[in-house]
Amino acid sequence: MAVHHAATIVPTKAELLAAWVPTQSWAAGADTSELTRLGSYRFDDPDGEVGVETHVLATADGQVLHVPLTYRGAPHDGAESSLVTTMTHTTLGDRWVYDARHDPVYAAVLAAAVATGGREADLFLATADGLEPQPASARVRGSGSAPTAPTASWAGPRVAVEGTTSRIEGDGAALVVLHVLSTTTTAGAAADDPVLTGTWPGQDEPVLLAVLETVAVG
Repeated sequence: MAVHHAATIVPTKAELLAAWVPTQSWAAGADTSELTRLGSYRFDDPDGEVGVETHVLATADGQVLHVPLTYRGAPHDGAESSLVTTMTHTTLGDRWVYDARHDPVYAAVLAAAVATGGREADLFLATADGLEPQPASARVRGSGSAPTAPTASWAGPRVAVEGTTSRIEGDGAALVVLHVLSTTTTAGAAADDPVLTGTWPGQDEPVLLAVLETVAVG
């Protein structure tokens, strides 16, 4: 589950996305002068250390962007080049925000969700009376039916941008993450590859978000 806290965040998520997204090559074909939040979804880190959140944003020219970030309570060693910003959170303290494509935790939890038919984490708000359930602003579902996550190492994931998609390659598997979404079709995935699809308010038909591919080792 993902727990939200009533807190002041500096910079806000909207501010950091507005500053960072326009600098990304996968967004070069979109008018990112104004970004509107359509929804977001989270996955659980099994170790409970890393926040994994993906934002769904509308651009000024009506395109839909898919932007994954991770949040850490301390710097991630060796990941300086993928640091988006640092954030001050009045409940959790300082947070380091990373481009999730380069974060092994993101790759592992995304691959697990796709392969096993997983879904987004349940959301709760921390209050003085305990945890209160919160409605999801985006829902996702993996198409796979495997009993466990794929056997793959995501340490030091290799990331390549191909137009408006990113290929995240580990040892034994690869993820293709779509950044500019087609809201009218889920076509594009190979028939044998499990996928992640999602919906959000105003988008009732599932949209293709990511594909999990098996990669031969050796």
